[in-house]
Amino acid sequence: MALTETLFGTDGIRGRANCHPVTSELALMLGKAIALECDAQGRGTRRALIGKDTRLSGYMLETALTSGLVAMGMDVFLVGPLPTPAVALLTRSMNADVGIMLTASHNPSDDNGIKIFGPDGFKLSDAAEHRLEKRIAEGDLKSEHIRSDRIGKAYRIDDARGRYIQFAKSAIGNPSLAGLKIVIDCANGAAYQIAPWIFKELGADVVKIHAEPDGTNINNGCGALHPETVAKHVVACGADFGFSLDGDADRVVFSDATGRVVHGDRVLGMCALDYKARGCLTRDTLVVTVMSNLGLHEAMVGQGIRVEATAVGDRHVIERMRKDGCVLGGEQSGHLIFLDCATAGDGILGALHVASLMKRRGVPLGELADCMTEYPQQLASFPVRERRPIERWPELTDVLSKGEAALGAAGRILARYSGTEPVLRVLVEARDADAVAQWMGRISSVIGNEAGS
Repeated sequence: MALTETLFGTDGIRGRANCHPVTSELALMLGKAIALECDAQGRGTRRALIGKDTRLSGYMLETALTSGLVAMGMDVFLVGPLPTPAVALLTRSMNADVGIMLTASHNPSDDNGIKIFGPDGFKLSDAAEHRLEKRIAEGDLKSEHIRSDRIGKAYRIDDARGRYIQFAKSAIGNPSLAGLKIVIDCANGAAYQIAPWIFKELGADVVKIHAEPDGTNINNGCGALHPETVAKHVVACGADFGFSLDGDADRVVFSDATGRVVHGDRVLGMCALDYKARGCLTRDTLVVTVMSNLGLHEAMVGQGIRVEATAVGDRHVIERMRKDGCVLGGEQSGHLIFLDCATAGDGILGALHVASLMKRRGVPLGELADCMTEYPQQLASFPVRERRPIERWPELTDVLSKGEAALGAAGRILARYSGTEPVLRVLVEARDADAVAQWMGRISSVIGNEAGS
């Protein structure tokens, strides 16, 4: 038996396209492994659904995965460029055994990845991912037992976008957005067609930017990682607000009418208050990650809303929400999860909730976003040669413990490795901005000394 290789990170398989593990060879094996796993779990439809974002390498992975799946007798529904949450939705609604999204989310176009959803529309568990890794490592992926009359077929689903459009509009009650002028930064990604259509159909005056993908310009100086871009357009054209999606549209960052960037914490806060006011916030609880600002915690507790924090990653938020029966959660980075109607973070659905709230309340986004007072924060990413356990890095653990002791209850320091990139991320947060700068400087110096050694 071969040693099992870890292929899956915090959000599926991800890396440089055409380099292991994001290769056509691996995708072919993964397709076969998925089919075998579906058989082992007793799933009967023998259907897989594949969506993708706009990266050029998506064609390569889509073809290889399809080949592996059909070789094992599974039919494949190909839906083309669609947001990740749309793939999760269609996996359920089309009664597929598995849904597969080809995307590297916010990463540059040179990268790509594979996210996998179960028949319930939720991402696979760690145990299921490990079983797939084990099947690939063992290499027993022969398909000779599938005779020619049992080989699967591949179908292009032409109305996939329309199905998601109807879902998204109905999920918030088909409100009229007439009178709102909205700038949408599509990041040249998966939502370049579908996001503007949805808001236009609801009556909004839409200004779309970065909606001309060429296979290599996804996330290039645009989208959720560059919210200042949409903010400038909002001010320039006098829009009511704007929002930026990432490459697969599972996260969103906003700009109010003045050009102020509104991140996920403020949006989660305003949505939690709205849900509570309408009696929809189950257990009066909001689920976030440890990265959320302490100011959000203070503001929610002051309004009788409990805040639960998980490890970083939308899958951890969703797991806690499902376990505790909560309906609203997300991340500061813009993953917004409405579990009362969706099974994945959904940037378009988040933007629809914000637009609907503005219309119902007759209040601009800037005023709604003032639901909390943020603590000063600094978040820095440091490239690393290896992911040495932080507890085995004495100089770093020493400065971290000293900083945490000095800040006490008035702040915090978090250090963690990225799940998708070779970087160490450090967050310093405190009521005092000078203290934030001081401790980030000391931590940076320690990490810099290590990098230069």
